[in-house]
Amino acid sequence: MIPDKARAPVADRPKVPAADQTLRILTFLAHQRGPVAAQTIASQLDLPRSSVYHLLAAMESHGFVVHLEGDRRWGLGTAAFELAGGYARQEPLARLGRPIVAQLADRAGESAHLAVMTGRDVLYIVEERAPRRPALITDVGVRLPAHLTATGRAMLAALPREQVRALFPDAASLSTQRTGHGPGRPAELRELLRQTRAAGHASEDGEVTLGFRSVGVAVRDHADWPAAAIAVTWPEDAAPDPERLAALAADAAAELSRRIGRR
Repeated sequence: MIPDKARAPVADRPKVPAADQTLRILTFLAHQRGPVAAQTIASQLDLPRSSVYHLLAAMESHGFVVHLEGDRRWGLGTAAFELAGGYARQEPLARLGRPIVAQLADRAGESAHLAVMTGRDVLYIVEERAPRRPALITDVGVRLPAHLTATGRAMLAALPREQVRALFPDAASLSTQRTGHGPGRPAELRELLRQTRAAGHASEDGEVTLGFRSVGVAVRDHADWPAAAIAVTWPEDAAPDPERLAALAADAAAELSRRIGRR
């Protein structure tokens, strides 16, 4: 489906053609399930193919799109994720998510948090600590490598595989470790995300902080895109039922998805 703004009649468009076309392309890409060919963009938006290529090249230089050469397709880049993080920092998602995360912490009896993707990292925007539980590293404003966290893995598992390859193309992109555990090669990450999709939730065990475990579930928006993720974290020696916590996190994620407009 093409958003109404992307379809706007020529007479209704601003008198800055390049800016207008750039924003229409970004809006179109944001509503796709995965990367698409430049020809598809041109035909769907009724734009000259040459203009589309020039604009995509400019956006690629700034990180807003990535070109998957082998597939000859274009997808959103890390700078687009930065925009999503900027939106989150301006509070709407945090305001909507805060009462849901607080309720989750009460129901679970464990600490809960909400995070968004920003490049290869997750950014924590809501943190709710359960009574008598220690402080966690996942405080508001903290960034952590997405491939190590339950929230990051939940969102990565919901992304198109081509997008994950663009974010983590080689071992160097996975080199950041905290406890010496976690995927170190793209193939290991792909297998981990396959397991996450099969389970319906992500998990991590001591890869962020030794002695702590987490489960996480993606929050999907109206385009089925992972806008955020909700997770529960607990000390290893507390020994709750991980499946119960995952189900509670899934309920919370579904409620936040509904509140941000997913039908």
